[in-house]
Formats: sequence, C-alpha cells, structure tokens
Amino acid sequence: MKTMTLHDLDKEDSLRFILNGTYDPRNGLEQSVVPLLESLEGHADGWMPTFVKASRARKYSRDAVSRALEERRDEYGTIIGLSRPEDPGVSLVLNLGASRERPTLKVSLGVQPLTFFDGVDRCRNFVQVARAWATQYPADYAVAHSYADMNLAKYPSFGRERDIWMRDGVDQIYELFWLNIFGPRLVESVGRERMLSTPAHIVEELPNGSVLLVLRPTAADFDTEEARVVQARAHVHLRPDLDFDVVLRTLRERSAAFVPAEPRFHPDVAPLLTRLAEESSVTTRQRKITELNAFRPPVPEEWLPVAHPSDVVNPERVLESYGDLSEGLVAALHTKVPSIMDETAESLTDLDVYFWRENFPERYERELIDSHTAPALGAYLGDVLVRRLGGTWVLRQKMEESQVRVGKRVWLPFLRARRYMQSRQSLLDYSLTQFFHEAERYRP
Repeated sequence: MKTMTLHDLDKEDSLRFILNGTYDPRNGLEQSVVPLLESLEGHADGWMPTFVKASRARKYSRDAVSRALEERRDEYGTIIGLSRPEDPGVSLVLNLGASRERPTLKVSLGVQPLTFFDGVDRCRNFVQVARAWATQYPADYAVAHSYADMNLAKYPSFGRERDIWMRDGVDQIYELFWLNIFGPRLVESVGRERMLSTPAHIVEELPNGSVLLVLRPTAADFDTEEARVVQARAHVHLRPDLDFDVVLRTLRERSAAFVPAEPRFHPDVAPLLTRLAEESSVTTRQRKITELNAFRPPVPEEWLPVAHPSDVVNPERVLESYGDLSEGLVAALHTKVPSIMDETAESLTDLDVYFWRENFPERYERELIDSHTAPALGAYLGDVLVRRLGGTWVLRQKMEESQVRVGKRVWLPFLRARRYMQSRQSLLDYSLTQFFHEAERYRP
C-alpha cells in the first residue's frame, strides 16, 4: 500500500484545506480528535481516508487513530497522517502541539483531483466538514481552495518576507479563496457588519465569533470568469482600499496560467520533454509546456561519415573494460533508474530525466563526473546502440575516439557523454534520447 503524501498531490491540482486551530487537551489526545473524526465519517462524501499512518500504516478505524496518536506522541507534540491511495487521493496530516496554555491543532488536507469537487452536493458536504472543524478547533484563519492557485497567490506569505509573515501571520485579508474562515481578530479588523454583508454564496457567523465565507457553490470552477468576478467583488468589499479592476486583472492573469498548452515538442526529444513537463508542478506546468515547445536541440555532431580504423592491440580487453564501466553505471543507478538494466531507448530517456531531476552535472564533483560518470555513460550509450540498433564497436586507444557503426555512419558515444555532462542545460542540448533517435535513422 502506497501512502498518499502532499508531494504526490502536487502532480495534479487538488483541493487544499489548511486550518491552524487550537484544542482542549483536558480530555486527552484521543478524545480531542473525536469531533474531527465524526465530521469526516459523516460528511467526507466519497473522499474518506482509508488508512492511518504513524510507525506503520493501518486500515482506518477509531482504534487505529488512537494507536497512531500514542505511537507518535513525544514532548513536542504528535503528528499522524490519514490517507486514501485510491481515487480520489487524500492526504490528511494532523499536527497536535504539546499540551500547553494554548495547544495547537494544525490540519493540512489535500484531495486530488480538484475536479472531484465540481458538484454542489460534494462541496456542500465539504463545507460541513470545514464548519465543524472551525467550530470545534477555533482558528485565526483557515482556507480551502485550488492548491495551484494558492501557490500563485503566494500563500501563506502573500509576497511578504519570511520573517515578517512568520511574525505577523495573516494580519489582514491579503486574498480571498473559495472557502475562508476568519477568526474574531480578523473579523473585527474588517468590521463584523461589513464582513457579514460580503457578497458571497455563504456568509455565516460561527458560535466562537469566527465567520465562514464561501464564495461559490462549487470549488472546481475557481478559474472561470464568473468565479473570478465574484472573488474580486468580495475581496474589494472587505478591502475598500483595493481597486476592483486591478484585483480582477490579477485574478485573470492567474487563470491564464491554467489554460491548457498543447505540447508541440521536437519529435526526437518528445519522450524526454513530455516527462519534464510532467515533472513540473501543476502551478507551472502549462508555462513549462510552452517553454519546452520552443526548445530546439542542436543537431547531433558526434558522428563521422567514415570510421577511423581501430588501433587497439587487444580489442577483447578494451570491450571488457567498457563492459565494466557500463556495469558500474547500472550497479550505481539500478534502484533509482530501474529500466537502466534493459538497455533500451526508454532507459536512455529515464536516465535523462534522472540526471535532470538531480541537476547531476552541477551538484556533483567535476573530477568524479569527468573521470567516472561520463566514461561509464559513454560505454553504456554505446552498448545500447550495439544492442538495439545492430551497431558494432570500432575501438580506439583514445576512449573518446571509439565509435559505434550504425548503418552508413559511425557514432561517438563517449564524446556525446562528455558534452552531455557539462551542465544542466547540456542535458537537454545533448540528450541521450535525441542521440539514440538520430542514430536510429541510419539503422540498416
């Protein structure tokens, strides 16, 4: 069973709910979370967590939650996770601070995909959960909204320096989201009468003096023109110092970031660029696709029309040394890049993605790369050309001059590997993926 994490939920947009509240510790941790669990069990319409994670994962039950709380309890507090690996994916992290004068309960919830909340009934039930939690665990501020859009809004700093927002928290209404809970301090700073007259779908005063404000019946359509107009009007109502046209223009610019960009990648590197686009966060993915659409790699120059004749005395020994280099690369990376053992075009793309993700050329020692990684990669690349394209080695005493004949051309895998390992940009300019597909055209 794979436990869903908040990192996993970044692969596609999700509904994120954040509440930093307080709880009464006098009845113990287990009893303190009972109202939270009751709300989940009663209103988590189709997204109820199915596992509880502490020292190990258990199927969800009240008893499993109690055990998890006990396992993770220490002098600093208790952190447990509830998850749902099946669709819709759910990650719910509960962080209960140690029992002090004002013990905290921090809730971080993600439900993926956001499109799961395109219906009124599911959103109504979600609001029920949020209302119950905000009532039971009073918070100065809580929100639920598209995770991607929250990132564009720079939540939780809203563009402030870290030391400032850590000190001041949310000291005014910087943004409005789909669901908002404002504690008494924020309500009074705006004016309770003004807050309660906000033009929104739900405006409700909670028993503890907080105000629940929901902009629209559904959460998934946050980036539509209608939703953005409602968002801007409500924000300007609460912040009369803001200009409606400026606020709406900013929101429209954020919506533009989610307009799907059609991939039009260079065909020789399309397998790689598709993966790189998927690697980017949901917030920046469309911009990344547009950027990668414009990328045109240099035409490979690591080839010769005629082979330099072999000048090695013992070709078997040289091939054995190349095999050792290639096997060393496989041994080092087979757990991180499992397909490396297959020696296929897909293996080369997986290596491209791995080295890009790791920023390998710029993170590791240059001497190690030049003396070991690049030669091993050259040997591996040559072996793939031999195995998958019917190539044959033409060996030279100087390793970088060694060639692999494929059809009417001879290719220089060690030279390609050296250029490839110069920088992060060179991983794209001299990708293994492109080199293979270029050589493939000359396969007999």
